[in-house]
Amino acid sequence: MDKQLPTFGRYLKRKFKTRVQKLPIGLSGFTCPNIDGTVAKGGCTFCLNESFSPNLSQDAKITLNLNSTKNPLLKQQLKELDLQIRSTQKAMKKQGIKKFLIYFQSFTNTYAPFETIKTLYEKALSYPDVIGLSIGTRSDSVSDEVYDYLAYLSKEKEIWIEFGVQSTFDETLKKINRGHNTLNAKEAILKAKSKGLNVCAHLIFGLPEESKDMMLQSVKEVYSWGVDSIKYHPLYVVKNTQLANEFKNGKFIPLSKEEYADVLKAAIELKPKHITIQRITAGINDNTLLAPDWCGWNKNKMMAFLTKELTK
Repeated sequence: MDKQLPTFGRYLKRKFKTRVQKLPIGLSGFTCPNIDGTVAKGGCTFCLNESFSPNLSQDAKITLNLNSTKNPLLKQQLKELDLQIRSTQKAMKKQGIKKFLIYFQSFTNTYAPFETIKTLYEKALSYPDVIGLSIGTRSDSVSDEVYDYLAYLSKEKEIWIEFGVQSTFDETLKKINRGHNTLNAKEAILKAKSKGLNVCAHLIFGLPEESKDMMLQSVKEVYSWGVDSIKYHPLYVVKNTQLANEFKNGKFIPLSKEEYADVLKAAIELKPKHITIQRITAGINDNTLLAPDWCGWNKNKMMAFLTKELTK
């Protein structure tokens, strides 16, 4: 089954004739508009952002937004960027990775002054063996100036923009405190595509009160927007989140590994052939995980289980 999946890694290897891997970056000062109160407070109900971002420094108390006119953290951010790229490149090269796609992963990486974004992106692109960028962001946090700038970069570099869609049901987005609606996500993806950008969408299976049919409806809707790549995630519960409170109070039950595999199989079967797959699962292997237990498995064990299920 694995050989049949059009994975993102295979796409990159075909295009660049060598092994290419994403190099994740997390920088101080970045936040989200549903954390800082611009559209909501507290962030998504499931999100303890540092659990997704092991490289993220937590030192800085200053945060940036689209209206920031100055950035006193830029020098620190450039140092963090340099340290993370150099150290991670060194480790990855020992594993046989030849080229790198710098992945601005943590928080909302277009939610800052344009000059900050431009400086950081251009610095990342200046390192040896870096072939491009992948920018993790939200659909409500990309200015026209940034769209145009990324389109300009894409003329010579491999540029991707990643949107966390999660669900196409507005009632679900409201429950998880997402801070934007489905139309906003659709319009952002269509605009990115109109600029010629590569787009990856993130979907979460197992969101509160969503049925399998609802999850697959979201899948079909997002496919229809013309995305180039997809990430599928199971929803898991980590400590110190609103979702953790709901789980402890019996108001949320996560998907079993079998239920998740069943939805994943259906989602892949519905997928147009040209859409590459960047991720088929997610998890965290530390003591912040509350449930489900299988999201704490190591990557090899989890992939072996999913490969077996998909092969069936």
